[in-house]
Formats: sequence, C-alpha cells, structure tokens
Amino acid sequence: MDRKRILITGVGGQGTLLASSLLGEAVMAEGLPVRVSEVHGMAQRGGVVESTVMIGGIESPLISKGCADILVGFEPLETLRAISRCNKDSTIVTNITPIVPFTVELGQAEYPDIDRWIDFMKKNYKMVIAYDAATAAKEAGTPKALNVVLLGTLIATGLVPVSVERMKQTIREKVKPKFVEANLKAFEAGLSKC
Repeated sequence: MDRKRILITGVGGQGTLLASSLLGEAVMAEGLPVRVSEVHGMAQRGGVVESTVMIGGIESPLISKGCADILVGFEPLETLRAISRCNKDSTIVTNITPIVPFTVELGQAEYPDIDRWIDFMKKNYKMVIAYDAATAAKEAGTPKALNVVLLGTLIATGLVPVSVERMKQTIREKVKPKFVEANLKAFEAGLSKC
C-alpha cells in the first residue's frame, strides 16, 4: 500500500483544517487507512495552522524533519517555515500570495524574497508547483476557496490516491450547500494548475 505523509500549512482563516478534513474524508471513502491531525496555533489571530494527513496506515500524526512526502502551503512564508520537513524527493504545492505579518507592516522585519525561495525550492525538491492561488480562488467566485484550489492542484499531481470524482463528491457532501458550486469551481481551477 502506498504511504504518504502530507503536511498542510497556512495561517488562521485560510481553511487549512477544512482542506485536511476534506482530503481525509476522500481518502477514507476510497477505502484507505488515513489519520488526520491538526495543530491550531494562534488560528484566531492569523497565526500558524498546520495539519497532517497520513495515508496508508502510518501511526504517528507527526511529520519529522525531512519526512514529508508532500507539503501544501497556503501562504509562502509558512511554506518556507515548514520546508525543513521536506526532503529532495518531496513535492511542494504552494500559494505565492503573501499575508504580510504585522511585524513587516511595522517595519520591524522584512518579508522574504518569494521568487528567490521558489528558485531554491525548484532546485532542491522533486516537484514544486507555485502559483497565485488567491487570485484563482477569487476568479472561481470566492477568495475563501483558496484551500480548495490548492486541494485541486494536489489531486492533479496524481500523488494522492484519490480520484478527481471522489474529491468532487466529498466537496458536495461536506461543504455547506450554499458554497458547494463556488468550491467545485475552485477545485477545477486548481486541477488546471498542475
């Protein structure tokens, strides 16, 4: 059985927990063992939020340094903070649209050069898909669907044992009815980025 360690990271309000929940539900519906775990951090204040999706009977909910098969980053700085858990064979799917921390806004820190870091990732990791997922979500009809855009890209890689149709069905079943169509459009937008 194929085993995958997936780390999903972002900041509070970006939907990292919903994305991991949807992915976990879809994997379970495919009949595979899955473990989903969440670390909320300061989610209510725009702090770091991480979750893991462990596929294939992996017991530990934690991903150690160098052990992530896939990293999905909803915010570029959070992708960079989590990069140590990747290895040269890891796949990275990341949004490139920053949410600027207040320390940067106050002039107390500088935001990293995203282009430089994307170049670094592309040279050091197996597959890197980096794009403006925030705009793709807006174009799909709701900026809040950035999480589902990135989920679409993850499924499009073919690295996760979940079919496109299974993921769409999970979205239909688990997302509030009034948001289903926008989320399905967002998912399709993400599929096209891979």
